[in-house]
Amino acid sequence: MPGRQRIRETFARLNARGQAAFMPYMPVGYPSPDLSPAIFHALVDAGADLIEVGVPFSDPLADGPTIQAATQQALAQGVAPADAFALVRKLRAEGVTIPLILMGYVNPILAYGMARYVADAAAAGADGFIVPDLPPDEAGELEALAAEYSLAVIHLVAPTSTSERQALAAAHSSGFLYLVSVTGITGARDALPPHLADFVARVRSHTDLPLAVGFGIGAPDQVRAVAELADGVVVGSALVKQAGSDHPVEGVKELASSLARAAHEGS
Repeated sequence: MPGRQRIRETFARLNARGQAAFMPYMPVGYPSPDLSPAIFHALVDAGADLIEVGVPFSDPLADGPTIQAATQQALAQGVAPADAFALVRKLRAEGVTIPLILMGYVNPILAYGMARYVADAAAAGADGFIVPDLPPDEAGELEALAAEYSLAVIHLVAPTSTSERQALAAAHSSGFLYLVSVTGITGARDALPPHLADFVARVRSHTDLPLAVGFGIGAPDQVRAVAELADGVVVGSALVKQAGSDHPVEGVKELASSLARAAHEGS
């Protein structure tokens, strides 16, 4: 099933149930290349509806200290974009059918070769791309290549994005639109920003695409609150922290299960 269709059907199915999508992020190769597949399977088993597959990069400018440290550890163990494709291919071979979105930065894509990167991602079974440092008005080449394989390109909008930038990001996105809940980097926070409901409403005025909210979300009550507003809830740092614990697979599965329940009950 082509990536865009898989994403579209996932959101449509959840919307019909009155549920929001639980969308965890996890970097490839963390806490180790050997444990990484089990971590991703734990997310699937816990109820993930879509997974953001993190492609480690040495300068992840949108990420906070937890994800920065995790990706540095993965890089130190030799993890590269080819390993992300290999993991996606392995998950597909082992029966994982939910959308898998490659989330990474533009430098590794350019170093790999954009056309080759997209082709290899498609061959592995990935469904699309999130590239935080590639703005929509500079993403034409990636969007055209992805469209050849029916893969999605998901752009980000921030609370500081003007109405014009929100509309531009929406027009260039496929699959869904990623709303950055805070002005800043990733990392779990104690409370959701007070402007979030207004922000989601403003972006909704520009698009019929599903809206997923991420950054700063790490607890079930926060997931439940975001699920009341948006079509999807992204959680990264809190789960990555569990992946670095003494019991990584069990820790990730336990937390992810509670977050998935909150997303599916809260919308």
